[in-house]
This record gives sequence, C-alpha cells and structure tokens, in this order.
Amino acid sequence: MNKYFEAKSPFRYGSFYFITKIKGLFSGKVKAHLYILIASILVAGSFLASGNVSGVISPFSLNLFRFTLASFVLLPVILYVKEYRRKVLSTLPRALVISFFYSMYFVCLFEALSLTTVLNTGALFTVVPFFTALISYVLLKVKIGMSKTLIYLIGAMGTLWVIFQGKLNLLIAFSLNQGDVIFLIGALSMCFYAVLMKKLYKNDDMIVLVFSILLGGMFWSFLILLLKDEPLQWNLIQGGVAFNMLYLSLAATLLTTYLSQKATVVLGPNKVISYFYLNPAFVAILLFFFYDETIDWILVPGIMLSIVATVLLQINKDRHY
Repeated sequence: MNKYFEAKSPFRYGSFYFITKIKGLFSGKVKAHLYILIASILVAGSFLASGNVSGVISPFSLNLFRFTLASFVLLPVILYVKEYRRKVLSTLPRALVISFFYSMYFVCLFEALSLTTVLNTGALFTVVPFFTALISYVLLKVKIGMSKTLIYLIGAMGTLWVIFQGKLNLLIAFSLNQGDVIFLIGALSMCFYAVLMKKLYKNDDMIVLVFSILLGGMFWSFLILLLKDEPLQWNLIQGGVAFNMLYLSLAATLLTTYLSQKATVVLGPNKVISYFYLNPAFVAILLFFFYDETIDWILVPGIMLSIVATVLLQINKDRHY
C-alpha cells in the first residue's frame, strides 16, 4: 500500500514533472540565451582588441588573418570525422552566401572608419535590430507590431545614451557623411547575415556549417584584398598584436560564429540581434575591469534602458503571418 502510494504520489509526480520541465527549458531556449550572451561579451571584447591592432597592417589583411586562423583551427576536426568531410561541399554554397554578408560588414566598417568617427558608427549601429526585424518580416514572415517597434525605440535610445554619454549637444551635432552611408550598407549586411543564418539553416551539423562560413569568409576576404591590391604583411603580427589577433580569430570569430549560429536557430535573428543593444554597456564594463576606466554614472540610465529593451524583446513572442 505504501509503495503504491509513493509511486502515485502527486508530490513525487509533480516534482518529477517540474524537474523535467526545468531540464527541458535549460537544454533549449535558456541555453541559447546563454550562448548569445557569451557571444555578445566576446564581441564587446573584440572592439578593444581591434583597437590594439589597428594601424599595424591593413585592416583587410587582418580580416583575412582572422578567418584563416579560425578555419585552420577547426580543420583537424573536419578532417578527422568522415561525416563532416562528406557534408562540407553540400553546405558550402549556402555558407558562401551567409559569409558574404558577414565579410561585407567588416569591409564597410573598415572603409567607413577612414571617413567617419567611431562615435558615428556606434550611433548608426543602433538601427541593426530594427532593420533585422524588417528583413525578418519579408524573408521569415515574422510580424513586428507596434509594441515591438516601441521596444526597439527604447533599445536605440538606451544605446545612444551610452554612446553619446548622455550629452544632448553631441547628439544634436551628429550628422551623416560619406563614411556613415558606407557603414549603413555594412549595418544592412549584418542584418542580412543574421536573418540568413536562420533562413538557410537546413538541420546542418553546426561544426560543418561554422567551418563552411569561416571558409567563405576567408574566400571573400582574400578576394577583397586582391581587388584592393594590398600586401599581407602578416610578418608584423608579433608580441601583443599576435595575442590580440588570437583573441579576434578564436574568440571573436570562431567561437562567436558558433554560438551565434546555435542561438539563432533556436531563438531567431530578431531576439539574437537585440543583444546588440547591450554592446556599449559590455564595452564599458570590460574597460572598467581590464583598463581601470571608471563607469560614469551618467551612462547608467542608458545601460538600464538597453537591458530593459533586450529583456522585453526576449519575452515578446515572434508571430508569423
């Protein structure tokens, strides 16, 4: 009787059900959010690392180095597993499309920074989540709606607050130039990259897809370097520059591509890209921990707005038409 009671106990059944649901939740969406959160922090770190290597050699050569090193690190895994080797050729055409937009973002960024300021590019980057939502509306049939549009506006306000350090005069003085137009093209490329990671995903082995995207990035970067007729000069990558390039290649390219792809498949591009609102806040926090730069209290309201917008966009369910 006692055994029967214990087996059928609502408490025991309820506990088992609750634990199962928690495990299922963590193995799905929560894990995907954790992936993109880590990726966002790594991307924030890439801004600092990029600043440490800028001016050493051509940024286009540095970009090629990133993709090449990341590809070669993953190559032994691909060669070792026969199933991976077999799937690379069938995955590569789609990966070339995805990596084209990924590479175009960096090309436009480097070109833009020779004509405009980091402040301007940071301000323009706030349009990426909303533009991604518009492209998702067309390609993935994901509705936007007024409430979500308002959340995007809140996120943009928070990010702009951090970028312009809460100073209205800096925002008023903001004006577009030729470099800003080039960067807007790059921002659109990033939007297409995010959406196509979901649109062109065909239940691929994630390792194979990431490797193919890195190969594609290497191909496009090499082609651009060839067209611009610039030397490699990889012999200048030494000491501290080499350390920063290792971070950019392995953490900010290989690992973030893998984590972003995994998260995008589960959450969709709109929710993943919304984490971009947190980038200025993450940069400020990393500067505080690694460069002893204080976080000005004037930035706190902007950081809070960015966090609120990001959380609201995660809660807001994607609806299709």
